Amino acid sequence: MSPDTVIDILLVEDNPNDVELTLRALKKQNLANPVHVAKDGAEALDFLFATGAHSGRAAERNPKVVLLDMKLPKVDGMEVLRRMRSAEKTRLIPVVMLTSSQMDRDVIESYRLGVNSYIVKPVDFEQFVKAVAEVGLYWLLVNQPPP
Repeated sequence: MSPDTVIDILLVEDNPNDVELTLRALKKQNLANPVHVAKDGAEALDFLFATGAHSGRAAERNPKVVLLDMKLPKVDGMEVLRRMRSAEKTRLIPVVMLTSSQMDRDVIESYRLGVNSYIVKPVDFEQFVKAVAEVGLYWLLVNQPPP
């Protein structure tokens, strides 16, 4: 993928099975939009701010949506969200927390930090595929992103 490629979805997920399921669910809904996968929070931040391994990326080209897991190695999802919301460049990017945590404090903290949506990953395969497909359809086709 060239540094000028427009990425519609930044998927931040460390579980390879969940990455595969998410990509399959998007493809099943004919959402062939370009997806970049970051395997930890540090890589996600490098991608978003065009630093480190992603320093050649066109920094002004933000993804249309970030699908963010909460429990990540190196930098957790809450910290990624905190840094995104504190920077002018990334403040308006829609973020969907896609996580296994159902704890009230995690939901509350996510919304306090500015998450746009909080979705608990269903355990059932078909329900997981349906949830991801609906997220993709909404954020890529229905939602009007900031210019």
